[in-house]
Amino acid sequence: MSIKLAPHHWPSRRQFAAGTLASLPFLSSTSLATDVRRTLLLTDPAFALHDPGRFCVERPSRMHAIDVALSGRAFDKLQRAAPNARDDAEQAILQVHAKAHFDRIKALAADTANLPYAIDGDTVLSRHSWGAVVGAVCAGLDAVDALFAGSGIKNAFCQVRPPGHHAEASRAMGFCFFSNVAIAARYARSKYGAERVAVVDFDVHHGNGTQEAFWSDGNSFYGSTHQMPLFPGTGAVSETGVGNIHNAPLRAGDGSSEFRAAMETRILPALDNFRPDIILLSAGFDAHEGDPVAQLRLSDADFA
Repeated sequence: MSIKLAPHHWPSRRQFAAGTLASLPFLSSTSLATDVRRTLLLTDPAFALHDPGRFCVERPSRMHAIDVALSGRAFDKLQRAAPNARDDAEQAILQVHAKAHFDRIKALAADTANLPYAIDGDTVLSRHSWGAVVGAVCAGLDAVDALFAGSGIKNAFCQVRPPGHHAEASRAMGFCFFSNVAIAARYARSKYGAERVAVVDFDVHHGNGTQEAFWSDGNSFYGSTHQMPLFPGTGAVSETGVGNIHNAPLRAGDGSSEFRAAMETRILPALDNFRPDIILLSAGFDAHEGDPVAQLRLSDADFA
């Protein structure tokens, strides 16, 4: 998850597509020389302890691969921190999720005699999962705090797991327990008065949980590119909420040209018109051409 305060002078779609609004691992070293010192990386080895099993594609090695990528010299000046343990994490989660859902996940995680526990075939709690689940939420809250603190931080990248964009108000699914990005967005509003919050999601799968959280909230924007048809079955163009949901589904085999066209003709014009106070990216990289889970063919440059 990447978080960015929106500038007072909203840049053009061309500038957004060129990568000026997010500091991601794929940016050139030239760009990083000017931006990386103002980017906060939030992560912790505890995220790798969440272990849904050897046959689950959402596995600890995802964290290790990113660690290797971010160990390069271009990233030496990143400001790095572990997320804080926060007393307000439950309160923040309950802005998006039902209390019964929170209590159930917490109780299942605490029942160590019956762990691992599979909520479904993808979504598995292990002995160390609760710390990772709550830590992923706390990373998003810390990122929002850092951006509003006046400390010079302009971007934050949350290298966390488990992911969150499939988690619905009362349902864990698709590797996800709590909706990390929606929780961070609601927190930005309640804590700092960010009136208009935007989430842009470029995972290969549609973020049904984020869409559900924002569905009736005209001051929250959700824009998604994703492969369709594919799990979880949502994300059609016709799903518009109160005019704040902007889905741009792609077909199996689509690559750079189709992805960029979807962003430049559907997602980014709507984002321009929305004029958000803060932008959050649901940064799922499984639309990459090298990922075997689905059939989109994006390159490093497309993500940048």
